Parts: sequence; C-alpha cells; structure tokens
Amino acid sequence: MHAGDVWVGLDLGTSAVKAVALRGDGAVLARASTDYPTERPVPGASEQDPGSWRRACAEVVAQLRDAVRPSAWRGIGLSAMIPTLVVLDQGLEPLAPAVTWEDARAEREGERLRRAVGAEWLYERTGQWLDGRYLLPMYARLAAAEPGLAPRVRHLAGAKDLLFAWLTGELVTDPSTAAGFGAYDVRAGVWLEEPLRSLELELAAPLPLLPRVEPSTSTRPLIASAAATLGLPAGLPICLGAADSVLGALGLGADSVGDVAYIAGTSSVVLGIAARFIPDAHHRYLITPLADSGAYGLEMDLLATGSAVRWLARLLDGVDDEAQLIARGGALDPAAAPVFLPYLAPGEQGALWNAELHGTVLGLHLGHDAAHIARGLLNGIVLESRRCLEALSDAGLPAGRVRLSGWCAAAAGVRSDLADCCRRQVRAAPSDGRDCSAIGAARLLARTLGDTVATPAEPDLDVCPIEERSRVWDGLWERHERALEVTAVVYEPTEALCTDS
Repeated sequence: MHAGDVWVGLDLGTSAVKAVALRGDGAVLARASTDYPTERPVPGASEQDPGSWRRACAEVVAQLRDAVRPSAWRGIGLSAMIPTLVVLDQGLEPLAPAVTWEDARAEREGERLRRAVGAEWLYERTGQWLDGRYLLPMYARLAAAEPGLAPRVRHLAGAKDLLFAWLTGELVTDPSTAAGFGAYDVRAGVWLEEPLRSLELELAAPLPLLPRVEPSTSTRPLIASAAATLGLPAGLPICLGAADSVLGALGLGADSVGDVAYIAGTSSVVLGIAARFIPDAHHRYLITPLADSGAYGLEMDLLATGSAVRWLARLLDGVDDEAQLIARGGALDPAAAPVFLPYLAPGEQGALWNAELHGTVLGLHLGHDAAHIARGLLNGIVLESRRCLEALSDAGLPAGRVRLSGWCAAAAGVRSDLADCCRRQVRAAPSDGRDCSAIGAARLLARTLGDTVATPAEPDLDVCPIEERSRVWDGLWERHERALEVTAVVYEPTEALCTDS
C-alpha cells in the first residue's frame, strides 16, 4: 500500500446513496450523500426509480472526485439495502420501478410459498423466514399484477446487483444479497430448486434467471461507458461487496463473536456476530453470511424506527425535525409516557415476525403533549431492541458490546436508554456512523486487494448501564408486553387496501 492510496465505499441505502473515501490509517478524507425519492402509489407500496440510483451515484462520485483525485483511488467497494427487487431485460436494463424492502404487498405470496415448500425447511437452509419482503414473493405479486410485464423479464436482481452490473457489465450477486431472494442455501452456497420450482408452478411460466453467486471479495474492472459517466479511469477495480447490514457491522468494528452492530436508519438492524450457523427454534432472527470471514450474522430488522421518528415529527405541530423530536421526548421520564407499540410499517420483523401488528398508542390522557408521545415512541423502539438482544443471548452469544450507529448514536439520551434497558455496554460510532456501511465496503475492498484500512482510535463513547434505571425499564418492559398481548388481534384490510393498481 502506498501512502497516497485511497479506498472508496459506496452504499445504496433506502433513502440515499452514501460514499466515503478512506485513507489507509482509517481517516475519512471525504464524505458524500445524495437522496432519492420513494414512491408509494397505493397503501403498502414502496417503489424507487432505478435511474435515480444511477444519477445519485454519479453525484456522490463527483463530490468525492472533487475532494480526492481519482488517480489515488485503488477501487470502489459496494454495499446496498436488501431485499429490493429489480426486474431486468436481456440487456440488464430495468423494466419497472424497483420494489424496496419496505413494500408490504406480497405477504399473501410469501405465505403461499412458505406453505408450498415448508417454512421450517426453508429456514434451516436459507437462514431466512420467508415473508412478502423477499424477492421471490415480490416477483410473484408483480407478475400477477402486471401480466404484460412478466414475459419481458429476463433477470431478477437486487439493488446492489444492478449497481455492479452498471459499473462492470456483469450481473453477479454475493451470498448476503442472495439470502434476500428467499431461495439461497447459505451453507451449501447454491440456489434451492424447491422454492424456484414451486414459484414456476404458481406462475405457470419459467422463472427469470437469478444472478450467479460469487464471494463478496470478487472484483471486476470498471467498464469504459461507466468510467466516462463517472469521470473515473476505466479498469478501476469494483468490489462486489455485501448487504448493508453485513458491511455496516464491518464498518463499526463488530467482528468478534458476541459483538452487536446496531445500525439505526430508516429501519434498524440488530446483528450479532456468531461463529457458526445457529437456527432459532422460533425463527426470531435471520442468519446472514458475513463478507469474508466464514462467520454469520444473527440479524433482526426493526422495520419502522427512523421512518417512524420522521413520521411523528411531520405529524406533530411545533416540532421542526427528527432531532428536535428526539430531544424533546428524550428529556422526559420514560415512565411518564403512554405505551407506544411502534409497528408502523405495518407489521414487524425484529424478533416478532408478525405482519399483522400495527402501531398503537395506549394510555393517553389530557395531560400528555407532543413530547410525551415522542417519548412513548422512543420507549417502544428501545424495548423492541431489548427483545432482539435477548434473542441473541438465547442463541448462546456472549453479551458483547453493542456498537451503535445512525440517529440512535447521535442522541445521547437514546444511547443511555439502550444501555439501561438492555443491560449492555453501548458504544456510539464517531460522527454517529451514519455511513458505516460505506466504510465497511471500503474496508472490504482493501482486504480484497491485499491491504488493510486501520481502525482509527476512538474517543471514549461507551455508555454503561445503571442498575437503578434498568429496574425502571424492567417495569416498562412488562407494561409493553401486556399492551402487545391486548392488541394482538388479526387485522383484516379492506378491499381498497388490497388494491395493487
């Protein structure tokens, strides 16, 4: 490695693409971020224009290029949200809007596929509890809703797969992204015939091609057309990379058994590091292959956390933004708030895996104001985080440090709440770690090319639990669980809510 070498990471997230340029000593030389919109044309829908991803990637690369000369770049490592479905034609061009992991319209298709193949059998092989947010059920719904589209689809891909194809001309996926299809045997490293055959029978048509699966450390050269668009030298190595949760853990330094990466964004990922494949009898967590270590991430995804905070900030008068909402709510005694069950997606994965859960507020009275409601939402998110960490303990993982990033890391009160409620030592990432997945992608790129990016010295950002406060959270946990039992009723959507048009 030369002193001037720079490693670039690119993370295609739920609401924005983020990019970083790292020096070998781990210092961040430049950061960039560009948003793109999500369209919600009908209830439950969540769609994005893949062209907006390409434009956003070009913008952040231009920002990094202005800050750090491209001649110093050793390559680009990739990360992206999963599962997100993109349907492609023969030339690898998108045929329709991408369907993101937030889309809730394919639950029936997911249930049918679980029944046809066997939910437990699938979990034992894929590490995934198949629901409507996986790519195969998403495609089944799309093919049924748009019968004129299906005959033109030649390839199914994830978001990062498309990004890699744009940059290199090849459609390839990695094991962690392949897990989001719902038909990948993560230990054998092969696509499973049973769910694919079952889906073909349901569709009464051949299934489009799935990408070839290669290690996360696979690289290809940047093709000339993409190089010209981005203003970069052709032939620059592009590292295939991995899912944002996997590389977020790497970016946060969660690499020892028992360490937990807590990546708080639109949703919140709670990922514990395990040395081996450990299924859970209650399928509370997913099992995701890590990038280059042979280890696994035991992963839970709280579907509505950052998105719920943004929603409430928009809803309440007198609250300017999410930071103000968190500050106002966090200043209150957590026991003074109403119970807020934060299942606003709708449904929840986390450690519950119940698509019928919906957001609920209990115990409101005239003495409550906006800050109390905000405090209740924060309480609900913290308590569901506790549920996730307890599932990791039940799996036999040691109680390692929770490495926190995103909006939770930026809020001192939330850091303390997590430590107290979960009785865990919590460490916030420097600069809140919002781009930890991009940093992980850059670090994986360096490893792939035979170098390393050091972990810079961290300030003392550890928060330790205080037992007196932990006992208060024990009481709030009991109240939260009673409220969940009371409201656990089947939600029957109306015909209007089931419309896919």
